[in-house]
Amino acid sequence: MNEDGTERLAKVLAARGVASRREAEAMVLAGRIRVNGVVATKPGQPVHPDNDAIRIDEGLLPHAPRLVYYVLYKPKGYIVSRADPNGRNSVMGLLPELPERVEPVGRLDINTEGALLLTNDGDLAHRLTHPSTGVPKRYLAKVYRTPSDRTVARLEAGIQLDDGRTAPAKVRVVSATDKENAWVEITVTEGRNRLIRRMLAEVGHPVAKLVRQSFATITIRGLERGGFRPLAADEVDRLREIGGGTPPAAAGNRGKSKKFGFAKVDPKWLERRLEGGRKRIGKKG
Repeated sequence: MNEDGTERLAKVLAARGVASRREAEAMVLAGRIRVNGVVATKPGQPVHPDNDAIRIDEGLLPHAPRLVYYVLYKPKGYIVSRADPNGRNSVMGLLPELPERVEPVGRLDINTEGALLLTNDGDLAHRLTHPSTGVPKRYLAKVYRTPSDRTVARLEAGIQLDDGRTAPAKVRVVSATDKENAWVEITVTEGRNRLIRRMLAEVGHPVAKLVRQSFATITIRGLERGGFRPLAADEVDRLREIGGGTPPAAAGNRGKSKKFGFAKVDPKWLERRLEGGRKRIGKKG
């Protein structure tokens, strides 16, 4: 919000649940929005949502919806968008009919499973995905061969990729399997496209399976693949603190000391979770 109480037109449309910010910008450019009787031409036009008369086509701007927050256990084979010209499954099809229009917070590629936040709180979503916030994202990757201590150290220090050097990460080998594979846990604070897969491929350990266990400390614990749940009030408060710049280790602790690091993982449990439930997801798809 600007000092005079105005906000960008496209931002207001998105906040009122009309469309995503990108879709709202397209609506403005298509001449579908009027402000005080005049067709708006710029998505960034400053407006006062309570004082200006904003109309969409022939309808009035809806009232602000209540803010809602969910976490979804995204399955493999689903895209993180509302529609796809190629007809691929969308994560939106996994959700029940909701009173509010929600949007994914960030992205998760089609072949990666795991934690995906959804909300209509555009300001918080923007803060959580902004590079300067450094939100932690914890993954479990099944890779070919077990990385050595030296390789783990390289990943933790940062390696050179085609789009620049990676930031420091937390890495540990969880376990080795009986088929020359290993489970590796890695926590990063960047949001680059296919980052984990590229990092591990660069050091000679291509990824066979990838699951995002948590995003900004919100985990998929207790969820089946394709399942979702609303966030608890303390989880939302923690996200807001992290989005406001509070280190994840301190967010939501109410003054208590808590070490932020790796969670304990049972690799056999993980394997069962990854292999199980495919029939349920297949039926949904």
